[in-house]
Amino acid sequence: MNPVFTRQITATEADIDELGHVNNAVWVQWIQEVALDHWYSVADPVHQSAYIWVIVRHEIDYLRAAFAGDVLTARTWVGNAPKGARFDRHMEFVGADGKVRVRAKTQWAIIDKASGRPIRVPAEVVAPFLALE
Repeated sequence: MNPVFTRQITATEADIDELGHVNNAVWVQWIQEVALDHWYSVADPVHQSAYIWVIVRHEIDYLRAAFAGDVLTARTWVGNAPKGARFDRHMEFVGADGKVRVRAKTQWAIIDKASGRPIRVPAEVVAPFLALE
């Protein structure tokens, strides 16, 4: 597995739906927020200025509910190699009991800000996210 980025999230009343647990749309929002936090914490500022990532696909398994006040650990890491402009990102949200609440695999595409078009993921952009050989 490649290096893992973690972030704590506490579910609030605003995250809760009519069924009394964190709404599915909130999980998607958290996936994006945690992925972007990972990008901004690791990526070279020059790359942050030149590129933007967009989600092109989600695969999400909702395994257990989370409730207001639950503290979750979001864990994310990237796949082994980009495929052209696309890169896989894996994510888990783990409760205080150590059980995974949600597991996701998302596919992101890199966009060159200057042209507004997808580009092949540059090796130097990928390097900080991959395990050292």
